Amino acid sequence: MHKESCIMPSEDLRKLQLIQLDMLLEVDRICKKHKIKYCIIAGTVLGAVRHKGFIPWDDDIDIAMFRPEYERFCEICEKELDSDKYYLQTHRNTKGYRWGYGKIRRVGTEFVRSGQEHMDYPTGVFIDIFPLDNVPDNIVLRWFHNLICTIVRKFLWSKAGAKADSRMIMRLIYKIMALVPKNFIFLIYDLLVKISNRKETKMVRILTFPTPKNRQYGYYRKWYDELELLEFEGYYFPAPKDYDEYLRYKFGDYEKLPPVELRKGHSFSRYKLI
Repeated sequence: MHKESCIMPSEDLRKLQLIQLDMLLEVDRICKKHKIKYCIIAGTVLGAVRHKGFIPWDDDIDIAMFRPEYERFCEICEKELDSDKYYLQTHRNTKGYRWGYGKIRRVGTEFVRSGQEHMDYPTGVFIDIFPLDNVPDNIVLRWFHNLICTIVRKFLWSKAGAKADSRMIMRLIYKIMALVPKNFIFLIYDLLVKISNRKETKMVRILTFPTPKNRQYGYYRKWYDELELLEFEGYYFPAPKDYDEYLRYKFGDYEKLPPVELRKGHSFSRYKLI
């Protein structure tokens, strides 16, 4: 086990990536068996396109599903997931978990993000499973929808932010916000999910995750609906068919490598691999 570290040795990073790849293959197995539509997103797509696998310094995998598929996936995982190796973590089945999306974690491992050491739920090497919800087509309603998403996200983050934020005033504000019971915040979240999905719209988003700062507050549905298989670490997984348009929307000039000083994964305080 390593503690108080911000740089993972390359051999450990590769070991972590291979654990995550193993989890992705398990998700893919379940989704194929039960005809659940999903796709890799974000840096995982970027890695597939630019590197045919992980971005060399990356330490996570991101998957997305439309809300109905996500709920079905979570339900099936309770019975289908190989519990000797993995477990599904959501706000419904894990006390203290404050994120609006699920994680598949590897049994017997640990990976604690910096500033989240005090969060009271089990940790482990993980991949994120994101639900996609509708974004209003009307630009005014879309702005208001984004505002509500931001407020809910900040309240969910407050317990972490009360210790992790670098600004004393924000730590105090988050400490006050964290007094609001988690269950009440998720009642608001569940209502937001219900309202968001009353009808299908042109754009979707992860409700408790920021969107690109381009005032559209979402991503085009077609990117998650029209898929093709992309190679990732020698395997093929569903990804946006128009990955070039998607990646330019999210990252800009994605073909250009970032400066060396920015080639690093998420900051962490400790980890344990198997």
